[in-house]
Amino acid sequence: MAEDDANSVFIGRKPIMNYVLACMTLFQGGSSEVCIKARGMAVSRAIDVAEIIRRRFILDATVKDVKIGTELLPSRERGIPTNVSTIEVILTR
Repeated sequence: MAEDDANSVFIGRKPIMNYVLACMTLFQGGSSEVCIKARGMAVSRAIDVAEIIRRRFILDATVKDVKIGTELLPSRERGIPTNVSTIEVILTR
């Protein structure tokens, strides 16, 4: 995940509108790009955040790039590494 972390929003388990508000704050603060990052079960939530921003709040926002990948995480139980999907959605204004 290569984007600057200052303009990144990391998606987790909070309600979707919390992440939408975080992205809106970055855009209103003068950022021309915002990177929405997620992994695992939060990937679909990241896509929802990007679409809500584009369709409801910032109508001139566009998707500049979408990067998908896999990270190898150590397992908690057996010590066997687990593959986890990742996504980065870069929105520009």
